[in-house]
Amino acid sequence: MALPNAALTPPASEFLRDVLTGLACEPKTIAPKYFYDETGSALFDRICELPEYYPTRTERAILAAHAEKMATAIGPGVQVIEPGCGSCAKVRYLFDALDAPAGFVPVEISGEHMLHNLKPLRERYPGLPLHPLCADFTQPFALPEGCDATAPRLLFFPGSTLGNFTPEDARVLLTRLRHLVGDNGMLLLGVDLVKPVAVLEQAYNDRDGVTAAFNRNLLHRINNELGADFVVDRFRHRAVWNSRHQRIEMQLVAEQSQQVHVEQRTIRFAVGEPLITEYSYKYSDARVAALAAESGFKIRQRWTDNRDWFGIYLLDAC
Repeated sequence: MALPNAALTPPASEFLRDVLTGLACEPKTIAPKYFYDETGSALFDRICELPEYYPTRTERAILAAHAEKMATAIGPGVQVIEPGCGSCAKVRYLFDALDAPAGFVPVEISGEHMLHNLKPLRERYPGLPLHPLCADFTQPFALPEGCDATAPRLLFFPGSTLGNFTPEDARVLLTRLRHLVGDNGMLLLGVDLVKPVAVLEQAYNDRDGVTAAFNRNLLHRINNELGADFVVDRFRHRAVWNSRHQRIEMQLVAEQSQQVHVEQRTIRFAVGEPLITEYSYKYSDARVAALAAESGFKIRQRWTDNRDWFGIYLLDAC
């Protein structure tokens, strides 16, 4: 299966620019989209199966229980677009239930990982038009040629990926996606809800260390692709709850003072200094409704689990 653009990953120049910009910030930070090279994507697939990591299995259970109702609410003939499609596992619940979907546009920054995961999808739905797009969905993108331009558009944005964005960045992203789906479009949005702190922190600090390996792989990637010299073992994984901002903060903490070289820049880390690699905001119904309204959407329906840990919202463009 060919991609509409030649590159399977973002340009190295963009990666370098973003890394240098982030390392010059206070606190130092690197965007979580750069977790997802082939190794990072495979590690995240393992995280989704961990007993501590409740979001994936909880959201899948909601989809399994309510996919028929979702499909009825969505209607027939939709063009499904999934930004950050990852393993493409959750969208299968929709395609098992949807009436005559017009096609599927998976959008993923790790092109090789996406192509690998589309093989079983093609086998499961041989008549479904697939239009894979290797792109950074946090930036503007156009749908590939060949998509049905007359079909209503449904954005499928599961996994609480929205939580990786600050409130302002989330508003900007959803506003951009609102323009992509058009006036008759819809958004099926998965959101992780606020819950006990112990549950949240355990989900990002698994006992097998898979999340720690996923976090540190970001430094391996910077070394391998940008010629940096991070000594990866000198950084400790940490994930903590920030009650003020209602978010998990994932960090790599320098265990000793050190200097790191990226390109021709020298980056100094003090002992105990954190490098922020991910925010994961948790939402309430009120926050989802407010964000939707600010972005040009309105909530039509909501589905959740029996503990109210995770919500899936169907939003209409307005």
